[in-house]
Amino acid sequence: MSENSSSRRTIIITVSVIAAVLVLSWIGSLLPKPLSTPHASSSARASIRPTPVASASATPTPTPTPTPTGPANGGVIDETGAGFTAMLEQLPVDDAVHDGYERDLFKHWTDADHDGCDTRAEVLMLEALSAVTHGSTCAVKEGSWWSSYDNLTYTIASQLDVDHMVPLAEAWRSGAYAWSASRREAYANDLGYEYSLVAVSASSNRSKSDQDPAQWMPRFTDIACSYAAEWVGVKFRWTLSVDSAERGALTRILSGCGSIAVTLPTAAPSN
Repeated sequence: MSENSSSRRTIIITVSVIAAVLVLSWIGSLLPKPLSTPHASSSARASIRPTPVASASATPTPTPTPTPTGPANGGVIDETGAGFTAMLEQLPVDDAVHDGYERDLFKHWTDADHDGCDTRAEVLMLEALSAVTHGSTCAVKEGSWWSSYDNLTYTIASQLDVDHMVPLAEAWRSGAYAWSASRREAYANDLGYEYSLVAVSASSNRSKSDQDPAQWMPRFTDIACSYAAEWVGVKFRWTLSVDSAERGALTRILSGCGSIAVTLPTAAPSN
């Protein structure tokens, strides 16, 4: 074979290889590429609320999303928590000891609207996540309730207490010692601000007892910000004082809250 023929063959082979590579590359560009799976953003993950965990005596139910509205509180929601911080700063500080508390000094579970249902029953019906059953006297028996203090859902009403957000004994120490009997009754049965009374498990309520946030906070830590805001809201509504330790604890909690979707209170009715 001549040298020229050999050179032409080499050129032909090289051109063929290059052409094949170009064709394969073109074909590859036409094939669909695998889709990447986007990761959830940190804000999206943060917006996922926990689902209540059931105990032996509880039935799982999706965590309720609070939607506070209504003429009693104006429906104004403090999204940032700044309003509650400002309210806390306005509360008087009182470290004095005010003895003399007795639970009977606060007449509670009355039927203010005379519809046959006392305050406890009204709260249980308002906070129920499903239809409730009750007897002829309006005593609520069964339904579905989320206990925010321990993140459990209960279906038997007798397993729940209706807790005063600011306990009666704490209210007494914070100013109710100087109130009239009618004002103490109004406080003990306050249905005008949705956080004044809350249905929670009996065990968590007994654990709380009459302690303030410097001494006790809910076991379910996800509600720390809303709990502190609700506590301040109730005290502001009823012009109650705080002690130094209580104020310090509430300041620390609220300062660490990014947002608080809790309704601002209006002033309590005068009695």
